[in-house]
Amino acid sequence: MEARAILKKSLYTKDESDLPTPEKPEPQISSRQLLQKFLNKSNYDRDIYHDLMPFKVKEILLVANLYDAYSIEKEGRFSEHVLGEYHQLNLTSMPRITGVSSEEEIFAQLQSKHFDLIIFMVGVEKKAPLQISGKIKEEFPYIPVFLLLNNNKDLNFFKGHPLMVHIDRIFVWNGESKVFFAMIKLIEDKINVENDTRVGLVRVILLVEDSPQYYSRYLPLLYSIVLEQTRRIIEDVSTDELYKVLRMRARPKILLASSYEEARSIIDKYKDFLLSLITDVKYDKNGVADPNAGFELVKYARGINMELPIIIQSHDSENARMAYELKTTFIDKNSESLVQDFKSFITHYLGFGNFIYRNTEGAQIAIARSLKEFESYLKVIPDDSLIYHARKDHFSQWLMARGEIQVAKIINPAKVGDFENSVKLRNYLIEVIQQFRNEQNRGKIIPFEENALLDESNVVSLSSGSLGGKGRGIAFINSLIYNFDFAQVLPNINIRTPKTSIIGTDEFEYFIDRNKLHEQILEGVDYEEVKKIFLKANLTETLIKRLRILLKYIVNPIAIRSSGLFEDSLMQPFAGIFETYLLPNNHPDFNVRLNQTMDAIKLVYASVYSKVARGYIEAINYKIEEEKMAVIIQEVVGNRFENSFYPHISGVAQSYNYYPFSHMKPEEGFAVAALGLGKQVVEGEKAYRFSPKYPSTEINSPADQYKNSQVSFYAVDLGKEKLNMMEGDMAGLIKLDVDDAERHGTLRHLASVYDVDNSRIVPGLTQAGPRIINFSNILKYNYIPLAKTIESVLDLVKEAMGAPVEIEYAVDLNRDSEMKASFYLLQIKPLIGSMEDYSFDPEKIDPEQVLLISEKGMGNGLINSITDVIYIDIQAFDKRKTVEMVAEIENLNAWMRKHDRKYLLIGPGRWGTRDRWIGIPVNWPQISEAKVIVETSLEGYPLDASSGSHFFHNVTSMNVGYFSIQQELSGSHIKWDVLDKQELIQRTTFFKHVRFAKPLHIKMDGKKRIAAALWEGK
Repeated sequence: MEARAILKKSLYTKDESDLPTPEKPEPQISSRQLLQKFLNKSNYDRDIYHDLMPFKVKEILLVANLYDAYSIEKEGRFSEHVLGEYHQLNLTSMPRITGVSSEEEIFAQLQSKHFDLIIFMVGVEKKAPLQISGKIKEEFPYIPVFLLLNNNKDLNFFKGHPLMVHIDRIFVWNGESKVFFAMIKLIEDKINVENDTRVGLVRVILLVEDSPQYYSRYLPLLYSIVLEQTRRIIEDVSTDELYKVLRMRARPKILLASSYEEARSIIDKYKDFLLSLITDVKYDKNGVADPNAGFELVKYARGINMELPIIIQSHDSENARMAYELKTTFIDKNSESLVQDFKSFITHYLGFGNFIYRNTEGAQIAIARSLKEFESYLKVIPDDSLIYHARKDHFSQWLMARGEIQVAKIINPAKVGDFENSVKLRNYLIEVIQQFRNEQNRGKIIPFEENALLDESNVVSLSSGSLGGKGRGIAFINSLIYNFDFAQVLPNINIRTPKTSIIGTDEFEYFIDRNKLHEQILEGVDYEEVKKIFLKANLTETLIKRLRILLKYIVNPIAIRSSGLFEDSLMQPFAGIFETYLLPNNHPDFNVRLNQTMDAIKLVYASVYSKVARGYIEAINYKIEEEKMAVIIQEVVGNRFENSFYPHISGVAQSYNYYPFSHMKPEEGFAVAALGLGKQVVEGEKAYRFSPKYPSTEINSPADQYKNSQVSFYAVDLGKEKLNMMEGDMAGLIKLDVDDAERHGTLRHLASVYDVDNSRIVPGLTQAGPRIINFSNILKYNYIPLAKTIESVLDLVKEAMGAPVEIEYAVDLNRDSEMKASFYLLQIKPLIGSMEDYSFDPEKIDPEQVLLISEKGMGNGLINSITDVIYIDIQAFDKRKTVEMVAEIENLNAWMRKHDRKYLLIGPGRWGTRDRWIGIPVNWPQISEAKVIVETSLEGYPLDASSGSHFFHNVTSMNVGYFSIQQELSGSHIKWDVLDKQELIQRTTFFKHVRFAKPLHIKMDGKKRIAAALWEGK
C-alpha cells in the first residue's frame, strides 16, 4: 500500500461566507457500500496479515511403536512438547496429532482424512519406515514425510540408503522437545515463503547445513529466538490480542538447504528478501563434499548483496580466519555459548532489537527503542549516518523485523541514488513514516502515552477499562469518520468529531475502592451529601498527571460527560440519567482549571448514586453495584462570542419518526435543531423540528412557528471563572436571549422575521419584526447541505448498528480554506423499541369496547396484562402546578413498583419536557412502571410538537407505548367517563388511580401508527 497523500484544492476564488456552498454532484453510493469500504479499509492492515501463511499444518500422522503411540494418545506427551511451544509463543492453529503403530492403520487413516505431515519415530526397526514411506509417496506424493531418529548413531544407516528418496527430511531427537515444533514450522515456511514474500515483503533466513544432527539442533534454536524476538516487539507496539496473533505471521521465514546448489537456488529466488545467511563450511557441491563450499556460497551471496548479514558456523575453529576475512560472523559449533551467540547476532544484526544509529565508522550515535524514537532521531542524525543506513537498507530491514509491513514496502524500493541530496532523502523518509503513523492511528483508541498531541482523528484513552456505552459509540463514530472519505456522498461539508479523551471504568473502581466510598454511599444517604463526599475523595496520581498534560493542549471549553457501562448501549440506554458538565476551561490559574476538571469527573462518578439513577437502575432490574462509570472529555464545538462560547447550531436526529405527517414516512426520520448548545434540544425546550427528507416543508403555521420559536439559548459562560460545581450542569453555562445572538452575528443564516400584519415569514433579518429561528437559509436555500448531511449520516449509522438510531450533532458555519462548514457528530444512540410487525383494523373494533384510541401512536405489539390506570383529574388540572404534579406521580409510581404492578398513564401535554408550561416535567424513573404513556390535549392546553430527546430515547428503548391524543382530531379520543366509573384505588390532588376488573387489551400498530386500549364491560 502506498502512503496516502490527500491533497485538497480550494474550489472557490471568493472568500465570502454568505455564499451558499456550491454543490458538487453527489454520487449515488449506498450506506452499505460505504460501510463495506470502511470495513475493508479498517481491516487493511489485518488483511495483509491474514493473507500471510495460508498453509498451516493442522493434521499430523505420527507413526510409532505401540508403546510410543499409547503414550502419545493417552498421556499427551507429544502434545505437551508441540502444543506447549504454541501456547508459550501465543501461536494459534495448533495441529492435531493422530498416533498409529502399523502399516494397516497408516493407510486406514490416510484414506479417511487429509494429513499435512507424516512423522515416523524410528526405533529398533529402521527399514520398515523407508519401505512404508515409498508406498505412501506412490499414493500421496504431496504429503511431506519426516523421519525422527532416537540418536545420532542411526544416521549412518540412513545416509545414502536408496529408499531415502521417499523421505523429505530426517531429524534427530536429542532430548530437546522443540524439535517437533521446528519440524512443523519448517514445512510451513517452505510452502508459504513464495506467497509471504510476494504479499507481505516477509524476510527469509537461509540455513545451509547438511548434518541432521546439527540442523536438528539449530532449527529449534532459530525458531525460538526469531519467534520470541518477534513476540517481544509485538508486545511493545500493541495490546490487541488478535493483532498480536496476526503479526506473528510476518516473522521471517526460515529455509533449510543441504547443498551448494540448493542454497544458491534459494538465494537467486529470494535475493530481494534475504535477511541473513547462516552456513556451514563443508557440504556437497556438484554432488561431492567440498571443504570450501560455504566460503564459495558467501562470496556468491555477497556478489548480490554486499551488506547481507552472514554467519559462518563450523566445528573447525581454523575456519574462523577465513570467516573474518570475508567480513562475516563466525560461530564455533562446539561453543558453550552457542545459544547466546545466535541470539546476539539475530538481535543486533537482523533488526530485532533497538535501532542503533551509527556513523560511517560504525560508532553508535543514538538508540531508537520505538517507531516514535526512530522518527525523532531520523530528523537530527548527521547526513553521513543517514546515507550509511539507507545504503545498507537498514531502515526497511528494521521496520520489517518489527512487522511494519506497509511502511517497509514503501521505503524498501527507494534507493539513495533516487534522491538529489540527503535533505530530500531525509524529508522523504520522515514524511512516509509520519503519514504511516497518522494513518495507523486514524479512528483508533490510542493509549495516552503514545500521544504527544490531542487529535480529532483518534480517541485518547486516559485509563484502562471499558469505555462505557456512550464511549463505545463515540469511538465507533470516530473510527467511521476517519477511516473512509465522507466526501464521496457529502462533498460540500466537512464531517468531523470533537477532540475526545476517555477515562476507562478502571479509574472509577479505583476511586470507589481506594477512597473507601462503598460504606459512605448507602441508599439512605442524600445525593447532595454523596456529591460532597465524592468531591473530597482523590483520583489516582496517574490520572491527575495525564489530565495535567492533556489540559495544556486544550484551549477551548470542555465537556465532561458520563459513559456508564449500560448507558446508550444496544440493550439498556440510560439517556440523560447521569450528569454532564461543560466547563469554560479558561481560568488564568492552570491549577484551578485542573481542579474544576477533576471535580467534574468526581461529580459524574457521584451521579451513579443519584436518586434518578438509582430509580432507573432499579426499574430495569439491575443493582447499583453493577454500573461502572467511564468519563468522556470532549472539546466543545463552537466559537467565542464576547464572553460566551457556543456552536451556531446543535441538535438531535432520529432515523425513525414516530410523529410523521402529510406525505412523510416514519422510516425517513426527523431532526431537531437549535441555536447554541444542545441542552436546548435534548431537554425538550423550544427548538425547530424538520424532516431531513423534506427540509422545506413547514410543520406549523407562521403564527404557531412564532409562538413556538426559540427565544433563548445555552452557551458556555466564559466570564465565570469561579464555578460552583454543586449547581449541576448549569455550573459553567449561561442562558442568553436570541437578541444576544443577533448582536454576535450568529443569527444571520438561522433566523427569519415574522410579519405580524400579513401573517407570513420573511427569510433573513433585513426586515424589522419578531425573530423566528427556523434555519430557512439553510433548510430552504441550502446555505449548507444540513438536511442532506443528517439524512446520509442517519442512514449510514443505522446501517452500521443494525437498529434505528439517534444522533447528536453540532454545526460550525465558519468556512475552511475550501469554503466548507463543519458538521460534528457528537454521539450516537440506538433506539431499540420493538419494530416487529403487528397490525389491526380499527374499523373492526367494537366502539363500545374502546377506552381510548390514537392516530399518533408509537410502539408495536399487543399488551394484555394491564388493569391499572393512573390519569389526570381533568377537573383538578392547573397548568401552573405541573411541578407539584411531578411529586404526586413519583409517589404513585413508587407504590406501583412496590406492588409490582405496571400501569397505563394518561396526562396533559408533553411528558418528560423540561418546560413546565407545555407538560408535566417528569424524569423517566419517576414514571418507570408505566407500560403505556398517553399524552392528551385539554382545552386551552394544546400539545406541542417538540420532544425531549433523553426522555423519548428511554421510552422507545424500553419499548413503552406512547400515544398522542389530540381532542381536535376526529379519530383520537379518550372516554373519561369510563375511567371515572372504575374501582378507585388511590386519589391525590391531581391524579386518580383506578383498576379495571379485567385486563385491558392494548393494541399498537407500529407501521400505521395507530393504537387503541380496549376494555371489557359496559
